[in-house]
Amino acid sequence: MMKRELVLGTLIVLGGLSLVVSGLQAPAGPSAAARAATKIEKVKDNLYMITGSGVADTSAFSGGNTAVLITDAGVVIVDTKLPGWGQIVLDRIKTVTNKPVTTIINTHTHSDHTGSNEFFGTTVDSIVQENTKANMAKMDEFKGDKARFLPKRTYKDRMTVGKGKDQIDLYYFGRGHTNGDTFVVFPALRTMHAGDMFAWKALPYIDTDNGGSVAIHPQTLAKVVATIKDVDTVITGHIPTPTTWNELKEYADFTQDFVTWAQTEMKAGKTVDQAVPEYKVPAKYRGYVPSANPEFGGVKSNLEALYKELKK
Repeated sequence: MMKRELVLGTLIVLGGLSLVVSGLQAPAGPSAAARAATKIEKVKDNLYMITGSGVADTSAFSGGNTAVLITDAGVVIVDTKLPGWGQIVLDRIKTVTNKPVTTIINTHTHSDHTGSNEFFGTTVDSIVQENTKANMAKMDEFKGDKARFLPKRTYKDRMTVGKGKDQIDLYYFGRGHTNGDTFVVFPALRTMHAGDMFAWKALPYIDTDNGGSVAIHPQTLAKVVATIKDVDTVITGHIPTPTTWNELKEYADFTQDFVTWAQTEMKAGKTVDQAVPEYKVPAKYRGYVPSANPEFGGVKSNLEALYKELKK
C-alpha cells in the first residue's frame, strides 16, 4: 500500500466513476448500506463476482471486485476487499456453494484488494506476483505477527493453477498500477480479472510508491492485449459489472493516447499546471471521464508522475 494507505472505491455517475479513498475517512466497519451493495452475481457457469459498493458514501464502501471460482477441490477467490469484509465475502459465497475457500489470489497489494486475507487463515493457499508480496510485507496488515498471513506462493512472469475446467493462468506483464499487477485468466470461461490495471473508465491511479508507472502502464496493457487470447469477458477492479475484451483494448488505447498527449505537452515546454486545463477526453472514448475523483488518480497526478518519469 502507498504511504498514505489509500483505498479505492467507485461509483458510476453519468457514465463516469467516482472514487472513495480511505484517506478521506474510510468506514470503521461494514455498514448496512455497504452490505446491501455487496452482491454476488454469476459471470459464467461456476464463476461469480462479488461487487464492490456502487455508492459514493464511504460508509458503504467495501473494496474492489472479488472473483469467485467454484472448482472441484474448493473455492478460489481473487481479491478479498477491505479489512473486516471476510465474513461478508464468505456469506455471499455460501449462497452459491458449500465448498470451502481453498485459494486466494491477490491482483495487487492495496488493502481494498488484500484487506481480508487474514480472515481466511493460514491454511488457505495464497498466491501473488513476487513484487506484490514484497509490497504487502510493508503494509500494517501484514507486519509483525500478521506476517504469517502473507501469501505463501509467488511467481515471476506466469503461473498456472489447476487444470481442465478449473485451470487458472496468472500473468505479469510489467509495471502499471503498481509493480506487481496480476492478470487472472479463467481460460475455460474466456474470462479475466484485470484488477486495478483496468479499474474504471477514467485515467488510472498510479501508485509510484509501489513501483507503478504512468509511462509504462499503457505498454503493459498493450502486452496483455497482444498476448492473451480467447478472452471475451473482463472483471475490472471497481466497475460493478463485467466488461468486454474490446473495452479492455479501448482502455489500453485511452491510456496510451493520454501518455502521447502528455509527452507532446512536455516537449512544448508546458508545465503541469499549464497542461492540466488543456486535457480533454477524446470524443471517441464515449462514457470516459478524465478523473475517477478530482483529488485522486486524475489529470494532475498522472501528469506530475509522468513528467518526473520523462525527466529521468
